[in-house]
Amino acid sequence: MSVLVTGASGNVGGYVVEELLKTGERVTAAGTDAGRLERKFNGRVTCVELDFTKQSTFAAALAGVDRVFLMRPPHLGRPEDLYPFIDAMKDHGITLVSFLSLMGIEKNSVPPHYKIEKYIESSGIPYAHIRPGFFMQNLSGIHAEEIRRQNQIFIPAGKSKASFIDAADIGLAAATVLKDPGRFANTAYTITGSESLDYNQVAEILSEVTGRKITYVRPGFLRYRRYYIKHRGLDKAYVNVTVALYFMTRMGTAQRVSHEFRELTGREPRTFREFAEDNLGCFSDEQ
Repeated sequence: MSVLVTGASGNVGGYVVEELLKTGERVTAAGTDAGRLERKFNGRVTCVELDFTKQSTFAAALAGVDRVFLMRPPHLGRPEDLYPFIDAMKDHGITLVSFLSLMGIEKNSVPPHYKIEKYIESSGIPYAHIRPGFFMQNLSGIHAEEIRRQNQIFIPAGKSKASFIDAADIGLAAATVLKDPGRFANTAYTITGSESLDYNQVAEILSEVTGRKITYVRPGFLRYRRYYIKHRGLDKAYVNVTVALYFMTRMGTAQRVSHEFRELTGREPRTFREFAEDNLGCFSDEQ
């Protein structure tokens, strides 16, 4: 049987695929563009179309599959959007679903991840929720443009701290639970980096790594929202979700350091300095 990895074209999903392949698992990579997945994985996995808004794609995606790594696509803001696929997993007899959730979600019913977790649990499908802290890739990805062009971290997180974790470590954690469904059934793991940093500390590390003076701007929510919608041209719904997450971050929800990644995998999580050094090109000046 195979492990179905949703969101396989993205950072976390891609790392889940790679970690599963290292252990000899058969993998089915799923996304809305199967051709893109074929190009990415070059024949090493089975690639299928899966669109959570099209139930006609469910059966083919689940064929020959007994475990699932489930990610909520960022553009699907309603938890109900994933319920039909969860129902399909139940009917298919999936032995374990590992859902990519959020750190602290068990005490925060506002993000859609909360209701998705609860729906999975109520379905009776064995589950292993992965609840990571903030991705390091947020800084090398969506927020990297301001770092490269303006030497600024433009994030409305105030004085809050975050225990950043590398998406590669998240992929390893998910692959670990999917490899042994009997052992990890009906569990949840909060995984973070080994340190909690505020964004001034992040700016200091990036300054030392890049050799440029990087500053943390600390914009207000309205300024941040207007900039990312009007100047960056990002989807309004997506930006609104990030505003909500940074609002919660200001309340201290992202600062906890957990040792569950090491307990789960036997490895130490990568530090932000190590990540910045290994991904220097993401923060370098554009030519």
